Amino acid sequence: MKKEILVIDDNADIRFLICNLLKDNGFSIRAAANYDQALYEIDKKLPDLAIVDIKLDKGDKDGIDLLKHLMKLNSQLPVLMISGHATVQLAVEAIRLGAYEFIEKPFSVEKILNYVKRAFETFELKDEKQNLEQKLFHSFDLIGNSGEIVKIQKLIEKLKNSESRILITGPTGSGKELVARKIHKNSQRANKPFIVLNAALLQPNKYEKELFGEEFDNGKISYGVLDRSNNGTLLLDEISEIPLEIQSHILRVLIDQKYRRVNGKDYNRANIRIIASSSKNLNEMIKLGEFREDLYHRLNVVPIELPSLVNRYEDIPLLIKYFKKKIAEINNLKEANIEPDNQLFYDYEWPGNIRELRNMIERVTILGSSESTENINKIIKDIMSKNENQIINQIDLEKTMSSSLKEARDSFEKNYLLAQLKRNSGNISKTADLIGMERSALHRKLKSLGIKGIN
Repeated sequence: MKKEILVIDDNADIRFLICNLLKDNGFSIRAAANYDQALYEIDKKLPDLAIVDIKLDKGDKDGIDLLKHLMKLNSQLPVLMISGHATVQLAVEAIRLGAYEFIEKPFSVEKILNYVKRAFETFELKDEKQNLEQKLFHSFDLIGNSGEIVKIQKLIEKLKNSESRILITGPTGSGKELVARKIHKNSQRANKPFIVLNAALLQPNKYEKELFGEEFDNGKISYGVLDRSNNGTLLLDEISEIPLEIQSHILRVLIDQKYRRVNGKDYNRANIRIIASSSKNLNEMIKLGEFREDLYHRLNVVPIELPSLVNRYEDIPLLIKYFKKKIAEINNLKEANIEPDNQLFYDYEWPGNIRELRNMIERVTILGSSESTENINKIIKDIMSKNENQIINQIDLEKTMSSSLKEARDSFEKNYLLAQLKRNSGNISKTADLIGMERSALHRKLKSLGIKGIN
């Protein structure tokens, strides 16, 4: 299928020149002479690429306004800006707003053609990368023989014909999104959209528009995740990060099964299966007044709690074998010589959980698929020594800055005790003596912090 390019320039000669050049090189072309004509063409159909003159005659709007409009509709759309009145500031502003390139007039037709081809190549590579990442993520399964994982696998199967809301909890990197995707794939909505809203990544003033969408005076609509997930499944990832006032809006959607876009007049039906996830303790947040109890009960119809990797060490050999094979297949590489029974994997505490293990195996596969077992072990040690402090510091900082005082204290105590136990090879008596605690008191503390598998 031919790539379609929209050429917007108030100079008829330049417009004619560019259009003919691109037609001769196999592209489908539309043209506009001013801002209003451009809007008309864009409303009909968004092009694959736009060439926009910065200075447009007639009206108050110029090419920069048009660029902003195009980026709002599709931030991944390649846009080439051209100008005979170029300044450094103008060029910087255009690139900052999302333009692929800024081209000064006069220019050769070859230059325009080269930029067009390069832009398409760049964005095609970006799409390929995204598709590969999607493929990499989507192709993974929930793997494990530990009691808790088997229980979750059976529960997912039981939910096949259910429309119940689900709340998935567990530490960062434990596989919450993977479980949500598995539930969706196993449901009657499998062929409908699966949309993720990561609340932790949104700016405070963006929640409402991202959720509900927005309507504009000119009839334009910016679609939110409720629009995009209609008839499908919506994962509200890290729902604890959503502000209280927005939580009340979500509650209203769950009760009424309808919503209204920002600045919209009419309500839209919400035929959506809601799955929520959180790495924070929502019950603690409710006590502190940071999360709505009524929303919690609406979401927590079917609870699923994922364990950390440190509490399912028996699954590590199976996970390693699975990830080795899968990652090698996806990247078209030889399986790395990673020994699943390597003690390195069991002496490490995996603060990043399953995600960290998967990422490590992917990195080892790419860096050393043809290396000896000895060299592979060196690579693993190097990755672990770099990751351990980085990941722990990152997680601790994130948790500390967004946690209650109790959560921050528990997090510190847990990491401190795990480090001391490791130092003493898991010996409770030695650790208790070292930190000045009674052995029985240390046992109780470990149990309260969820540290298992220690004798």
